[in-house]
Amino acid sequence: MKHTDSQEHACNVSGMFGRIAGCYDFLNHFLSVGMDYWWRYELVRQIIPGPTGRVLDLAAGTYDVSLEIRRQYPHMRVAALDYCLPMLTTGKKKLRGLKGAGVYPAQGDGRHLPLADNSVDCATIAFGIRNIIPREEAFREILRVLVPGGRLCVLEFGSGKNKVWKGLYNFYLQHALPRIGKIFSGDDSAYRYLADTIIAFPDARELAQEMRDAGFARVLHRPLTSGIVQLHVAQKANRK
Repeated sequence: MKHTDSQEHACNVSGMFGRIAGCYDFLNHFLSVGMDYWWRYELVRQIIPGPTGRVLDLAAGTYDVSLEIRRQYPHMRVAALDYCLPMLTTGKKKLRGLKGAGVYPAQGDGRHLPLADNSVDCATIAFGIRNIIPREEAFREILRVLVPGGRLCVLEFGSGKNKVWKGLYNFYLQHALPRIGKIFSGDDSAYRYLADTIIAFPDARELAQEMRDAGFARVLHRPLTSGIVQLHVAQKANRK
């Protein structure tokens, strides 16, 4: 994809998330029947603290993952980056007082991270890698900013190419999800986009290979909730 095309895509996706920022948290919890709390917990459990004491939370949105990182690892500082400024602004109320201490929000592009080489112990991205095109640029940038031996922990919906619960989940994606999303958000394109991108997304093995191709030395993945969500952990090689 050409740079101009990928930049236009990024702006369109950012605008879409900006339109639904006000109801984003509610719909996350409602549409997942509260499973999103457990998914984030499992994601953050994969973090291994290292020498910098810093974690990058990419596609941080309204800070749910950032705050879970601080809950499990209160000594670590979190760089919470998102391309969509309205999402970061909407979530700022969660950072008031001591709860938000150690979380540092910034608008940023996952393909061009405003961070130095080898500057974070780990990176997380929950339900965001699907929205970055081309993904390989984001993977290479994350690899650059991780310390040797650092981990990238990715939470993403499983591919709609795989039948989950005998195809019931696929039916939900294609028919129920866009309608429910429209009722609560008033935006009929946002949740149609969500469904379409999940259906077209690479399966777990394909995504793991993309990470290896980007330079990660070790990649593991496991399904959560019957494969509705996939948890990937990719490790940067240690220095020889």
